[in-house]
Amino acid sequence: MKYRILAAAVAAAIAANAQGSNYELEEVTIIGDKAQARLLAGTGAVIDNEQISIEAARDINQLLKTVPGIYIQEEDGYGLRPNIGIRGATAERSSKITLLEDGVMIAPAPYSNPAAYYFPTASRMHTVEVLKGAPLLRYGPQTTGGVVNLISTPIPDESAGTLNLAYGQNAEADLLANYGARSGNFGFLVETAQRRSDGFKEIDRSSGDSGYDIADYMVKLAWETELQSLQFKAQYSEETSDETYLGLTDADFNRDEDRRYGISAPDEMDNDHQGYNLVYRLQLADNINMTATGYFNEFSRNWFKLSGGGDLVADANDGDAFAQGVLDGTEDFAGLKYKNNNRDYESRGIELNFDMALGDHQLAFGGRVHEDEMDRFQPEDVYNQVDGQLVYVSTTAPTGSNNRFETADALSLWLVDAWQVTDALNVNLALRWEDVESSRKEYADPQRNELNSRRSNDNAEWLPGASFTYDLSDSWQLLAGVHKGFSPLGGGAQSFEEPETSTNYEAGVRYRGQWFVEAVGFYSDFDNKSENCSNASPCSNGATSGSFNTGEAVIAGVELQAGTSLELGSFTLPLDLMYTYTDAEISKDNPEEGFDDGDRLASIPENVFSLRLGLLAANGWGNYAVAKYVDEMCMTVGCVGGDARDESEDLFVLDYISRYELNDGAVVYLKVENVLDERAIVSRLPDGARPNKPRTASVGVEWRF
Repeated sequence: MKYRILAAAVAAAIAANAQGSNYELEEVTIIGDKAQARLLAGTGAVIDNEQISIEAARDINQLLKTVPGIYIQEEDGYGLRPNIGIRGATAERSSKITLLEDGVMIAPAPYSNPAAYYFPTASRMHTVEVLKGAPLLRYGPQTTGGVVNLISTPIPDESAGTLNLAYGQNAEADLLANYGARSGNFGFLVETAQRRSDGFKEIDRSSGDSGYDIADYMVKLAWETELQSLQFKAQYSEETSDETYLGLTDADFNRDEDRRYGISAPDEMDNDHQGYNLVYRLQLADNINMTATGYFNEFSRNWFKLSGGGDLVADANDGDAFAQGVLDGTEDFAGLKYKNNNRDYESRGIELNFDMALGDHQLAFGGRVHEDEMDRFQPEDVYNQVDGQLVYVSTTAPTGSNNRFETADALSLWLVDAWQVTDALNVNLALRWEDVESSRKEYADPQRNELNSRRSNDNAEWLPGASFTYDLSDSWQLLAGVHKGFSPLGGGAQSFEEPETSTNYEAGVRYRGQWFVEAVGFYSDFDNKSENCSNASPCSNGATSGSFNTGEAVIAGVELQAGTSLELGSFTLPLDLMYTYTDAEISKDNPEEGFDDGDRLASIPENVFSLRLGLLAANGWGNYAVAKYVDEMCMTVGCVGGDARDESEDLFVLDYISRYELNDGAVVYLKVENVLDERAIVSRLPDGARPNKPRTASVGVEWRF
C-alpha cells in the first residue's frame, strides 16, 4: 500500500502539464559547497574534491577527523568498517548516524540492522558532506547526531577522465580510473576503484598476510531535456580482507603492536555489495521541482572468525598463564569455535520530494517508503589447537541467535520551510514523521521448520525542529536551533521497548572575512540513551545482539573551527583548525543497570583536534601537513579511569603530503601517514587491544584528461 501511494504520486506528477525553463541535471547534495555550509541555519561541513585529491584520501576515518563534532573509533587501521559518531550519536559501527551515498541510505539494512559492515570505497568519492542540527530532519532515520552524505564522481560536462595510481609499503596498491562524456541529451560515466594491501600485522606461525583486496565498479547513465532528467546508477563491489576480531593483551601490545595470535590465522571477511538507484527530476512549474528516487541495495558477507577470543585475552590480562599459552600457541586447547558470520541484507524504497519557492519561503516536502531485511545463518566450525596448529574437528549447524530473520518496514514524511523573514533573519522550520515496524524470527533447527522465538516492535514519532541565522553585519552571524532526535530500534527489539529519543540544542556565532571562524555549543538531552549490540561493539551489559537502554544521559560540548589562506611572499599558506570538546555522561542514577549519575558514556572522547597547513609554491609544488589528536575513550558506560583496560589511549598523528604539478593534467605525489610513527591502543573492541596504522609511505601519480 505504501509503495502504491508514492508510485501513484510520481505517475501523476510525470503526467502533469509541466511548464518552465531549463532544468539541469545535478548531483544529489544535502548542503552544496563550502560556502553554503557556512550559511546554514544549522551546522555542517563539506570536504570538497580538492581536499580529497590533495590528501590522496583512501580512508574515510582520516578525512572525517578534520570535521568538528565527529568521533572516530578506529578498528582495523584502514577504515574498512568505520565506527563514526556525531555529537549525541555514539560510534557503534556507525549505526547511530544516517549514512547516504548520493542521497540514498547505504547501511546494509538502515532500520533493522544499520551497523555499517558495508561502507563505500572512500577513494571513489568526489565530495563528502556532514550535516548537523535541526535541518537534518529532512533526512533520516537517524536524527540525533548527524548525516554523512558521500557524493560519487559526477558525470562530466564534456569528455573527461581520471587515472590515479599509488603504491606504498606493505604492498599497498590503489587504482582509481574513470571516464565519462555527454552527447546531446545523454551522458555516461564508468569508474573503478581497485585496492589491495598485505596489511601491517604479522600472524604467529602463519605465512598468510593481514591485508585486503577490494574491487569496486560503478556506472552512471543520464538523460535530460529542458524540463526533466533521468539518471541511473549501478554499483558493484567485492572485498576479501584477512581481518580478525581478536586483539592483543596489554603486555603483548607493549612488546609488539603489530602482532596477531596464530589462532586468528583462519579469520577472513568476504563480502559483496550491489546497489541500484534511479532518480527522476521534473520541473512542474517555474517555482516547483519534483524528484522521485527508487533504490535497491543488496549486501552479502561472511566473516569467518574466532568466537570467544576476548575471554582468552581478558583472562591473560588478569594473569592466567594457561590462557596466555593458548594465545601463544604453547598450550593445547580443545573446542576453539570459528563462526561463519554469514548474513544477507536487502534494502529497497521509493522516495518522493517536492521543492517549491513561495515568496520568502523555500519549501521541501515529501515522503519515503522503505523495507529492509537481514537473514542470519551462521554455522560454527570447531577446531582443536595441537602443538600450535589448528586441527578441524566438526561443524555445528546454526540454531537460535545464529539462525534468524529480521525485517523492518518504515514510512517517513517531512516538511521543511526555509523562510527568509528579513534580509538579516532566516528561519528553518522542520517536521518529520517516522513510523517503523520491525520483527525477528529465531529458529530452533537449521531447516527452519521450528520457531524458537518471535519478536516485534512498532513505533511512530513526530520529530519537530526549528533553527535560525541572524546577520549582525556582513561579517558576523548568529545561529541557533532545537530539534527532537530519534534512533529507531533494530529488528531484534521487543514490543515494550522504546526507541532512543533526545532533545538537541545548538547555538553559536560565525565570522566571515579573511578568516572564517565558527564557535558552536551543543547540548543533547536523552530520555532513554540506547546502544545497538553486536559482536564488534558489545553493549555495556555484554550483550552482542538486540539493544540496551542505558537510561537518561546528557551529551554537551563546544565545536570550534577556523580557516584562512595567507600569503607569504610567493607562497600561499592555507590553514584550517578544528577542535571539539565533549562531556558525555549518564544524567540520572540507573540502579537496575548499575549506572550512576556522572558515569561517562562509551566511544566519545573528551577532546578532538586537527590542523591542516599547506605551503604552496607558484611553480606547482605543494606541501601539506595534517595533524590529528583524539583523546582516550571509554569502551563501556561507566568508565571513570579506574580500570585502564576499559579505555583506549589518546593518539596524535601527523600526515605529510607533497604534490608537484607536471603540467595542467598530471600530478605526482608523496604521502607519508603517521610521520612520527606514534602507536596507541585506539580501541579494545572487539576482543582486545587494537593498534592504529604505523608510519606508511606511498608514491602516486594522478592524471586528468
